[in-house]
Amino acid sequence: QVHLVESGGGLVQPGGSLRLSCVASGPPFSNYTMGWFRQAPEKEREWVMITWTGGAADYTDAVRGRFTVSRDDAKNTVWLQMNSLKPEDTAVYYCVAQAAGEYTRPRTWAYWGQGIQVTVSS
Repeated sequence: QVHLVESGGGLVQPGGSLRLSCVASGPPFSNYTMGWFRQAPEKEREWVMITWTGGAADYTDAVRGRFTVSRDDAKNTVWLQMNSLKPEDTAVYYCVAQAAGEYTRPRTWAYWGQGIQVTVSS
């Protein structure tokens, strides 16, 4: 069983930055693909990014070039650096672990954090 805890959300002005953290507990972190989803009010949950063991990553087009992921397997932590934030980035962000299959689909992921609010507004 993997337990995920997100932190670092909050309110930021358009153009600003935030860094989300996700700390995992349970089996060896280095064995897991990690990722992030987000869900805006009245919208479906949306895949944001994935990072594989070894560090390779993929991002949805809406955030590519603005968001950057990093992971430290020794600290069981993955970070999502979000720059040039836009109002449309406002959502609850979820850290996820262990994808089996099509990673853009929520059902693919075995473990979910509780979610953290990110609000981009002036």
